[in-house]
Amino acid sequence: MLHAKREEHHRHVYLRDATADANGDPEGFLRILADEIIDCRKCPRLVDYREKVAKERRRAFRDWTYWGRPVAGFGDPNAKLFILGLAPAAHGANRTGRVFTGDRSGDFLYAALHKTGFANQPASLNRDDGLQLRNAYIAAAVRCAPPANKPFPSELLNCRSYLEQELSLLKPKIVLALGKIAWDAYLEILKSHGVIESRAKFVFAHGAELELPDDSPMLVGVYHPSQQNTQTGRVTAVMYAKVLQRIRKLLASP
Repeated sequence: MLHAKREEHHRHVYLRDATADANGDPEGFLRILADEIIDCRKCPRLVDYREKVAKERRRAFRDWTYWGRPVAGFGDPNAKLFILGLAPAAHGANRTGRVFTGDRSGDFLYAALHKTGFANQPASLNRDDGLQLRNAYIAAAVRCAPPANKPFPSELLNCRSYLEQELSLLKPKIVLALGKIAWDAYLEILKSHGVIESRAKFVFAHGAELELPDDSPMLVGVYHPSQQNTQTGRVTAVMYAKVLQRIRKLLASP
């Protein structure tokens, strides 16, 4: 156990040093970080839940071998758009092992990304379906599926270092927050680094755009592509297309 903790500490220090190197190899370091994320067991409640779901499975997926572990980020290692979601779905990414893959939220999101040129295909069925992202990278504020899709603040805090390292490696131009929890998670990072004093004046809304201090990536908000939002019409494909097309223009500008 002591050896495992020492090895984890050394790996974390290596990643921290690597992310400080602007001329490093982001793809290689992202793979190292993914390995660290996948091995994470920091949150006992989330570990118990994700493994319980993977063992019991949903009837529709009884023939699947569930991933049942934390889910790392996915996408273009040179991306200038960083898409930040909430957490893996219990029978989506917790089953397939890829963020926003295997559920209705992923179907909606990747269809929107494909329509606006950020993905090579609209389908997100499994890790081997050939999906590729173009100038976009997707991760979640919490890397394990939480009960009722509601992570505790302590669980968000435990995952924060992974998000910080991804942002440091990728150096995106824009962060697109899928929902208010993701919005707040990004702002909390800026607050912890002294970039902003408080989240209070940065109000979340669909289509909101924030220019932030210290050359921090712009923050853009959209409603989360959950079934609750998409099936009630609170979020539509047209609404997502409008924001993503706006982002394409912003990324193309100097």
